[in-house]
Amino acid sequence: MPMRSAFYLLDSAPYGSEKAFGIINAAAVSLGRMEVTLGLYGDGAYLALANQNSKGLGVPNLADILYVYGELRVLAHEFSVVKRGLFEEELIEMVELADEGDFLEAIEDSDCLILL
Repeated sequence: MPMRSAFYLLDSAPYGSEKAFGIINAAAVSLGRMEVTLGLYGDGAYLALANQNSKGLGVPNLADILYVYGELRVLAHEFSVVKRGLFEEELIEMVELADEGDFLEAIEDSDCLILL
């Protein structure tokens, strides 16, 4: 049976490793073939922060890259966002906040869970 949906989970900070960039690109490859959700959990919630300035790191602004993939559903774990002192108005517009139950339900409803 073919996969109809995939949940890509980012649980580490968007900068300092290739993990966030890699998972965004992996999710993008799946777009058009299935429903794709990028879940931001733990330090991955920092990817949802608007107005990131990554110039000093010499890498692209990963939050801006998300806008290129308009079909990508971006779901942020609400407790992870709150625990890191982020506020909803500081997040990029395309991010949906999900409480613990809704976040787990989105994972369970997907045909596969992908961690990098």
